Amino acid sequence: MISELLARLRPKSQQQKMLNMKNSTTPKQYANWLLFLGILLFLLGLLIGLFIPLMTNPRMGLAAHLEGTMNGMFLVILGLIWSKLALQEKWLAAAFWLTIYGSFANFVAVTIAAITGAGKMMPIAGGKEGYSVIDGLISFLLISLSVAMVTVCIIILSGLYKYIKKPS
Repeated sequence: MISELLARLRPKSQQQKMLNMKNSTTPKQYANWLLFLGILLFLLGLLIGLFIPLMTNPRMGLAAHLEGTMNGMFLVILGLIWSKLALQEKWLAAAFWLTIYGSFANFVAVTIAAITGAGKMMPIAGGKEGYSVIDGLISFLLISLSVAMVTVCIIILSGLYKYIKKPS
């Protein structure tokens, strides 16, 4: 019992401290990943555009192409302004992961709809009722990404507002 108490009171070794420092993600690392993943998503959006004529729903294929390119640009822009967010680390992490999820889920949902012809939640783009599993997946992705992206916008606006109001 005493040995356990003494073990807790001992300072961490230098190696453990360095390991803990390496495990925390800095704002610059988040920004760099946003830039990288943004260009990757932009590329995927361009590539999916090459296959629009082969898709079950070409109109939805065009939507997938646009979602990939626009969400890719959104990630790049967010990466460029990331240093201007006055947020705690936990809010930066939440904004980062919700943005990545929302951007890629959007692209994946619309791509699945384009390939399968399903997507009853997107009738304007020609989505029709498909297999319940596919439609359920598409619906889940669309609803969850909508919540994620609205949350991201609120967090980002809050961080930008705090940055603007911060005394120089």
